Amino acid sequence: MKIKNWDIFVFIVFYHLLLVVLIPAAITAASWPAILLFFVTYIIGGMSITVGYHRLYAHKAYSANAFFEWCVLLGSALSLEMSALKWSHDHRIHHNHVDTEKDPYSIKKGFWYAHVLWLFDYQRDYDASLIPDLLKNPRVVLQDRYYGVFVAGVNLAVFGIGCLLVGPLASFYFGVLLRIAMIHHSTWFINSLCHTIGSKTYARELSAVDNALLALLTFGEGYHNYHHAFAADYRNGIRWYHFDPSKWTIWLASKLGMADKLRVINEIALQKALVLKDKQLILAHLEAEVDTVAAELKAKLEDVSTVFEEKAAVIMLKARELKQASDEQSKTIQKEMKELRASLKLTWNEWIALTKQATKQYDLAH
Repeated sequence: MKIKNWDIFVFIVFYHLLLVVLIPAAITAASWPAILLFFVTYIIGGMSITVGYHRLYAHKAYSANAFFEWCVLLGSALSLEMSALKWSHDHRIHHNHVDTEKDPYSIKKGFWYAHVLWLFDYQRDYDASLIPDLLKNPRVVLQDRYYGVFVAGVNLAVFGIGCLLVGPLASFYFGVLLRIAMIHHSTWFINSLCHTIGSKTYARELSAVDNALLALLTFGEGYHNYHHAFAADYRNGIRWYHFDPSKWTIWLASKLGMADKLRVINEIALQKALVLKDKQLILAHLEAEVDTVAAELKAKLEDVSTVFEEKAAVIMLKARELKQASDEQSKTIQKEMKELRASLKLTWNEWIALTKQATKQYDLAH
């Protein structure tokens, strides 16, 4: 790989070397307030990326008022990950061309390329048609135009406050160097580790995986397979037990009147999409198989998927009827929907078992 972006290369190598060289001095200067300074700046910078750059700007998963946007745009200066405009531009390319040659940080080019090397090699082919919504946002455009000023101002302010609280060395090491490194590698792990190690719960055809451990470091971004399957959802972790503080922050902001239009994939719509995807993927793999088991699997896949789609359609129809029903009719419809959902769950479980059988029988995991 030929280095094309020498400024980025020198910056990343330099701060990593500085991070290592200053370890002995940092240990001496370490204190609980210094560690707290690191965590506070790490959380603000990291969540400005996940909540703001990623879910608000890149995917338009919700809308936010000007105050909330300014919090994101200022907080993101702690991450040093480009402006919201450029970040979102590149990320939309990633989703449009994931796992292909046009993907800026394709895992197909190798783990370390996806992790960090792409930053030294990537030359942005700026396409304004990818970000027309952001070009109409005056706050995003202003941040992009004066990004250097934003970064310098916010980081100098944090360093100055840190100097008063923990001293210059601790402030620089924990509040600047360590914070930048942790935010960078956490973000980069989404591009590398979350396309390598984990489970493909929702989209088996993609390299993206769900990695619950990485979700702890990235404020919920570790549920990456779901995200690539349903990128418009403001949530990455959709279960109650999923660690997704970015989702909780957006939800709380909506309750405080700072965010609205939160986009959510309906559970039944999600399952329907998965049934369709899995069926297409598995049938494509089984096309060349001519044995009796493959023939039976194909027939079962068609039958169970048809039954699931029919039941799901009836539930959705009942849901529309419920909105216009009287109080007396509502009770009857709700009872019918409860029974239908229970029946749909059985069919869903049957589908899961069937796809697992096909995956194991014909080694479709890859």
